[in-house]
This record gives sequence, C-alpha cells and structure tokens, in this order.
Amino acid sequence: MYPLKFNPILKERLWGGTKLRDVLHKPIETDITGESWELSTVKGDVSVVYNGDLAGTSLQDLINTQTNDLLGKSVAERFGKEFPILIKFIDAKQDLSIQLHPNDELAKKRHNSFGKTEMWYVMDADQDAELIVGFNKDVAKEEYAASIENDTLLDLLNYEKVKEGDTFFINTGKIHAIGAGVLLAEIQQTSDVTYRVFDFNRKDKNGNLRELHTEQALDAIDYTKKDDFVVDYKTQDNTVNTMVDCPYFKTNFIELTQNLQQDISSRDSFTIYMCVGGSATIKNEFGEASIVKGETILVPALSKTVSIASNGAKLLEVTI
Repeated sequence: MYPLKFNPILKERLWGGTKLRDVLHKPIETDITGESWELSTVKGDVSVVYNGDLAGTSLQDLINTQTNDLLGKSVAERFGKEFPILIKFIDAKQDLSIQLHPNDELAKKRHNSFGKTEMWYVMDADQDAELIVGFNKDVAKEEYAASIENDTLLDLLNYEKVKEGDTFFINTGKIHAIGAGVLLAEIQQTSDVTYRVFDFNRKDKNGNLRELHTEQALDAIDYTKKDDFVVDYKTQDNTVNTMVDCPYFKTNFIELTQNLQQDISSRDSFTIYMCVGGSATIKNEFGEASIVKGETILVPALSKTVSIASNGAKLLEVTI
C-alpha cells in the first residue's frame, strides 16, 4: 500500500481548452478538454492505478478488497465501500454554465446520491478572469424565477476576480460558475449531480441547447447573499496550513522549501496530495512516488508516516 498514482480520466467539454495539456502536461488530444478526473469511483469513471505492483487495478477494487487499509476504519464506517471524494483539475476556456448542487438530503431523495459540497484552488488565471459565486443581494424565489424567464439572471449574480492561490468554498445550494481563463483544482464530495440553470444559450456540436434543470433547482437554491465563500488561509512555508475543515473533507496547504516529515498514525483516513506547483517525492513505509504540478497521489490510511522531499512544491493535502 505504497503511495498510489492513477491514470487521469480526461473529459471533453464545450467550454474546455488546452491548459490541461499546456500547463499541467496531461495527455489530451483535443482543444476542448475541460476536466481531468484524478481520483474517482463515479460509475463509469473509476480511476485505475498506473504505478507500482498494483498498476492496472481499479480504485474500487482496492476499496472492496482492502477497505480499512485504504480508506481508514472511521471512513469505512461512515461511507462503506464508497470513496467519498472526487478530485479534479478543471480548465475553463469559456465560461461554465451557471449551476448549483443539491444538499445530501435532496440528492439522496432525488438521485440516490451524495450532495456536492466543493472547493476550488485557482492554479492559473488569465488577466481579469473571474468566478461567479452566489448572489449580489438577497433574492426572493419569485424574483429568481422571473430572472430566468426574462433572461436577466446575470444581473443578480456576484462576480469575483481571481488570481493564482485564491481559494473558494462552495456550499450546496450556492449558485456558481467558473469563468473563462481559469485553471483550478477542485475537491468535492463524490457526486455528479448538477443543476444547470443558465448556459449562455450555447449549442453543442449537434446544434442543440444543453439541458437546463430549472424546476429542480428552485427548491435547491440558497437565495440569501452570503459572504462565506472566500477561504482565508496562511501560507507559512514548511508548515501544514489549514484551508477548509468541513464535514466532508479537510484540506491543508503545504508549501515546501525543505523536506517535511509527518506522523499521520492517528489520522484514520487516506491522505490525498494534489501538486499545484513544483515537484516532490512522497514516501510512506511501503514505497514512494514522485509528483509534479498537475499530479495527484493517494496515500493509504494504514500509513503511519509520510515524508515529503522537496525544495519547491505547493501541495493541497486532503483527508476526511
């Protein structure tokens, strides 16, 4: 159960571009690749190990056969043999659709799925690139419905200009969209349930408008203006800096100018490292793996120590 790397699952999107190839060196073959799924057990998109003796083994098979060793006993008690996190890199050449995600209760009722709480870490942003996060005022449900009908939704939304390192936490129910020119790391609950409410009237390659989820979204939206989405975190070198600590995942920021040794024996959870800058070598008791910007490593829960060798890496560390 050495540090595991997985083949990226690459997704073409109407709004995708080439930064996954040009910046993160992913093996994409089109100019509209929008997502690289790094760790996934979503049905039909299950990650497969590519390093070491377990190469070719699916993440789900590892979970099924070595549940506690991989996930951690407490994680397995909570989620069974479900991997609770979905990890992605996203490149938006164009604006993504304006959307939101239902909470656990509604997602379970309607889709037999988890809800989708997520966070974003901006890795690269064109000048004046921005995100949409929430409303710019408290909005009545009727006012929102009228804005959909009258094509004036954009007037109600909150826009945030972004740069590298900016981090956002997106609660369920919060309306949002990634803007053109943004490359980011996304950490989310395992769910592919999205309610799309506006797509700039774009058409797909067959000339069709994409499906909207207007009615479903009405009871899932948080209509209040909340300034709870910007993540303010420390960036002290060679230190584990807390970014997000929510019921679904915990994320830390680590910037290294020297090697770091961690005792994780009390963690009782797998640990994910997303490299968002530089390079490093990550080692546990059973082996090691190298990581560069745009790569992800999963350290199994049975690991008691992790050593990270680097003289210049930025990492997102994710646990449950």
